[in-house]
Amino acid sequence: METQPAPTTAKVRAEDLKVFFGSKQALLGVSLDIPNRQVTAIIGPSGCGKSTLVRAMNRMHDLVPGASVQGRILLDGVDIYGPQINPVLLRQRVGMVFQRPNPFPTMSISENIAFAPRRHGVRDRDVLKELVRDALERAALWEEVAERLDAPATSLSGGQQQRLCIARALAVRPEVLLMDEPCSALDPIATTRIEDLIHTLKRDYTIVIVTHNMQQAARVSDRTAFMLMGELIEVDATNRIFTSPSDHRTEDYITGKFG
Repeated sequence: METQPAPTTAKVRAEDLKVFFGSKQALLGVSLDIPNRQVTAIIGPSGCGKSTLVRAMNRMHDLVPGASVQGRILLDGVDIYGPQINPVLLRQRVGMVFQRPNPFPTMSISENIAFAPRRHGVRDRDVLKELVRDALERAALWEEVAERLDAPATSLSGGQQQRLCIARALAVRPEVLLMDEPCSALDPIATTRIEDLIHTLKRDYTIVIVTHNMQQAARVSDRTAFMLMGELIEVDATNRIFTSPSDHRTEDYITGKFG
C-alpha cells in the first residue's frame, strides 16, 4: 500500500506511468510527486525501475528503439509527452547527469560548458564566457579550473569530470536536475563533494537522485521513494522512510533482508 505524505507543490508529477521495452513492462503504473526545490531520492534493488522512471522525466526513452510510455508526466502542470512539447527544449529545462562522467573528450573544459548554449543559439563570446564561469561556480569547480579552461576535459580527475558534467547541465539554466547514480564511479572524497554540491544546488533547482547507496539517500534527500519490481511501494519524508516506513517491504530492504 503506497503511502503519500502531506500535499506539496509538485514541480514534476508522474500519473499512472507505465514504460515498456518491447513487450516487457518496466514500470507498473507509477504515480509520484516531485516537490519544487527539494531533493527526492529514488532507492530500490537493481532492476526495480529507478533509472527507467528518471529517464522518463526528460523523454530519454524517445531515443530507445521499441520503448513506449503510457500515462502522464507533468512539468509545471503540462504533460511533457504532449504533442506540443519539443523534446530538445524539454531537456533544456530538465537536465540529466549520468552514472559515469561523460565529458566530450575532444573538447576543452570551457568548450564542454559552452556546447549546449551554442546549440541553443548563444553566439556572443562575452555571454558564453559568463555562462561558462557561472556554471562552473555553481558546480563548485571554478577555482580548480579557472587557470586551465582550455585544457582537455579528460585531464580532470573523475570527481572533477562529474562536476564538469553537472556544470554542463547547469549551463542551459535548467529547472530540474536528474542524477542517475552520480557518485557510483567516484571515490569517497569526490562523493562527499558531489553531496555537498547537491545541498547547495537545491536552493535553486528541483533535484531527483537515483542511488543504490541508502546512506547517501539519507544524507542528501528531503523525500525518498522506494521501488520494487517496477512498482512504487512507498514515498515519504526521508527520515520517516528510514525510521518508520509504512510498508514491510521498505523496511526489509532498508534493513538488508534483501537487495
